[in-house]
Amino acid sequence: MKLGYCLMAMASGAVLATQGRVNSQLGQYVHDGILAAFISTGGGLVLLVVGVSATPAGRRGVDRVATALRKRELLWWHCLGGTCGALFIASQGLAIGALGVAVFTIAAVSGQLVCGLAVDRAGIGPGGPKPITPWRVVGGLVAVAAVVVSVSGQVMSTRAMWLIVLPAVAGFGLAWQGAVNGLVKQAADNTFVATAVNFGVATVALLVASVVDVLVKGLPAALPREWWLYVGGLLGIFVIAGMVFVVKAIGVLLLGMSMVAGQLVGAVLLDAFVPTTGTQLTSASVLGTVITLVAVVVAAIPARSERMAA
Repeated sequence: MKLGYCLMAMASGAVLATQGRVNSQLGQYVHDGILAAFISTGGGLVLLVVGVSATPAGRRGVDRVATALRKRELLWWHCLGGTCGALFIASQGLAIGALGVAVFTIAAVSGQLVCGLAVDRAGIGPGGPKPITPWRVVGGLVAVAAVVVSVSGQVMSTRAMWLIVLPAVAGFGLAWQGAVNGLVKQAADNTFVATAVNFGVATVALLVASVVDVLVKGLPAALPREWWLYVGGLLGIFVIAGMVFVVKAIGVLLLGMSMVAGQLVGAVLLDAFVPTTGTQLTSASVLGTVITLVAVVVAAIPARSERMAA
């Protein structure tokens, strides 16, 4: 059963890789990654608001969240998971140019998995505390090694290595985001209400960042006409919804590892079948993806106490 939830998280990761490709293309067109992220996230928020407000289950979910906040069963900071997604996107624009994609990815994934262990141990997510077992630690280390292997051909020297703190902190935030979004989903008893809360907070954060960005850079000369460059928000809905649906069952660490595996699988498939200029499928990427899949299986091995309880 746990492996089934991991596969669902991997599917979310694969969709996230596709969203990254779409948002990247939009960012290149408008020459502004932060503004592209705001357009994408804002579009997803509009779809969610319409969907949630149009359904009785959605409206009941919103009422449950409001009631839980009033009764302090859900704390206000539990609703701020979207800020972590906004921070991650902003850190991409600020740090990738200096660090390179490879170093950024390694730092972010390492931060995400380390924080995932800590968040699970503290029991912040809806699934309660999860022990730090040798298998989970080994699985996390293997996953980081797999990412290193995947991007080994891209690592470049840099004179701004101090910036590595930024993607590492953003990775911490992604793990925390998965946990608190799960708490919102538990309060709402509705996956898409929790997803809407995440998108709403992220959109506000990105709006502030975009205003500052536009004041510095100015508005883009034009927006693209290609419809598919605007589906990033829709893809993001599936990503966040998948995360909040499975986090209670598998915990934050396995959620992060499974999504990393899904992102690598998605990236391999995109590079193989829908390559872009300057990208190519490498044996290192394929090997890293396989190692990551093994890491997920290793980390999913239950602790002795869990086996006895079963």
